Amino acid sequence: MKEFTVGKNDAGQRLDRFVSKTAPLLPTSLEQKYIRLKRIKVNGKGAARDTRLKQGDIVQMYVNDEFFELPTEENAYLKVGTPNLNIVYEDENILLLDKKPGILCHSDGQWSYGTLIAQAQAYLYQKGEWDPRAENSFAPALCNRIDRNTGGIVIAAKNAEALRVINEKIKLREIDKYYLCIVYGRPKPAEGRLSGYIFKDAARNRVYVRSRPEPGAKSAVTEYRTLAVRGGLSLLECRLLTGRTHQIRAMLSNAGWPLLGDGKYGPGKDNRAYGEKKQALYSWRLRFAFESPAGQLEYLNGRSFQADGVDFVEKYFPGSKLD
Repeated sequence: MKEFTVGKNDAGQRLDRFVSKTAPLLPTSLEQKYIRLKRIKVNGKGAARDTRLKQGDIVQMYVNDEFFELPTEENAYLKVGTPNLNIVYEDENILLLDKKPGILCHSDGQWSYGTLIAQAQAYLYQKGEWDPRAENSFAPALCNRIDRNTGGIVIAAKNAEALRVINEKIKLREIDKYYLCIVYGRPKPAEGRLSGYIFKDAARNRVYVRSRPEPGAKSAVTEYRTLAVRGGLSLLECRLLTGRTHQIRAMLSNAGWPLLGDGKYGPGKDNRAYGEKKQALYSWRLRFAFESPAGQLEYLNGRSFQADGVDFVEKYFPGSKLD
């Protein structure tokens, strides 16, 4: 239990707002429950959440100590009330999460409890599968990342061994990632491979495709196949053979087929005509293709998982067969 004396600057404030400020990591739903159950009292008595506090009032809070900590990326999961996750697959070792466009995998420098990692950790914490107080150092982690405005499947490891194995398999390219995208134009040939070198301009958060090696540029290879064509748009499936920043977006644009809605590498005028502000790109399927021992994750070898649906495919290519 922690006890607080209301000072001059907090006088007149509602009880629930005082609690939110004093215990910044306490989820709103839990805060309301604790007030209702009288685990939060004013002058030794239960009080309504809209009670106006007076200078000198004593607020007693029967709340776990961790909720009073300063918010950081590491404890953001505590603030999550009901986790908002789209789970494609789950077992005792991993989670496959379908991240929707607009959601960050990790915070971008400012603390946030809306990130995918915070939601995943909250989910496991609330299920009782992860007890951070009992762990020396491990916390559930994301094994791959997807850009904020791109959706798709992200792998989360529930334990240290799963994290080690998945990271190794990604490094060895033993997990195949397939993306769906819509591009302007009609690729010729309809199926092929794009190879080049990608140079990253960190200051502009942009990459450039080169045909020849140069200092700072890394090799990049993308396979693609056309699934459907309608009007001036084509639906493609792309497979990453390397994992460079903005690889699909930059390489397809360089080939003359920029992504619909891509404000960085695509045509702004055409994007505005379609009313699209986010790139039509989705990491919709992955396959575990282990060629070396996978330890406790060996049972995943050969298995494939995919997202239930992709909004832009249903909008522009309804009824298309995806296989």
